[in-house]
Amino acid sequence: MTRTALITGCSSGIGRATARAFLDAGWRVHATARDPDEVPDAAAATVSKLDVTDDGDVDRVVDRTLEEAGRIDCLVNNAGYGQFGPLEDVPTEAVRDQFDVNVFGPHRLARAVLPHMRERGTGTVVNVGSVDDRLPLAGIGAYAGSKFALAGMSAALRQEVAGHGVDVVVVEPGLVATDFYDRALADLPSTDRSAAYDDVYRVLDRIGVFADDVPGVADPAAVASVIVEAATADAPDPRYQAGPLGTPGVLAAELLPRAWRDRAVRAGVALAASGPVRRAAQWADDWR
Repeated sequence: MTRTALITGCSSGIGRATARAFLDAGWRVHATARDPDEVPDAAAATVSKLDVTDDGDVDRVVDRTLEEAGRIDCLVNNAGYGQFGPLEDVPTEAVRDQFDVNVFGPHRLARAVLPHMRERGTGTVVNVGSVDDRLPLAGIGAYAGSKFALAGMSAALRQEVAGHGVDVVVVEPGLVATDFYDRALADLPSTDRSAAYDDVYRVLDRIGVFADDVPGVADPAAVASVIVEAATADAPDPRYQAGPLGTPGVLAAELLPRAWRDRAVRAGVALAASGPVRRAAQWADDWR
């Protein structure tokens, strides 16, 4: 019988590429998005509206998938966004919204899908994280915190379901060429910016220049292939890095002492805000 993947966040970027990759691998795909009209017809066998913060939406979509396909072999929790900004300036409500989508959303989907996987004695949950869960940087604390939480919950869940034939995997992309950064920058605090973080804001305002068409930035299809690899492996690894910057980021996070990392980040922010990196970013932006 054809295997079935349920994927969240398929309107663009990694989610859309993942839906196509599973179809190319011969899977039945149930793709979801808050606006299903944004999911191309060629990207899925079935498309559903899904807001991962809505319990009713989650139950409805899981029930529909099971009714139509009879099985869910892989759940890909991809839906998410980035709340950027110095943590002091980010309202608590915005941090709560960040966790509702990036952490509680995957939790809702996993709770809805796991009883079925456990009953069948097989299945894989793939949570799309980020190298930022191991290498949090100034200006992206809320986002990095949500991915850190997702990785920790995934590790615990993997232990809990191991005896039931279910695997739990975290895929950690580095920089990926999507519109993720455009939305994150649009959601930067626009008022009440603390002058103490001017350098951080300068760096964040330029980050979009380096998010596309530069060495080290992964194509969404490359991340999608890693997700499919994890879903089809007999014994998947707990974590997979995706993209050229994934593994170096993890190595930097795990091999460098924390104090060194912090000093390096502070120096990097200062350099990017006022030094040659900033001038290079301005040049690249003007060139476009």
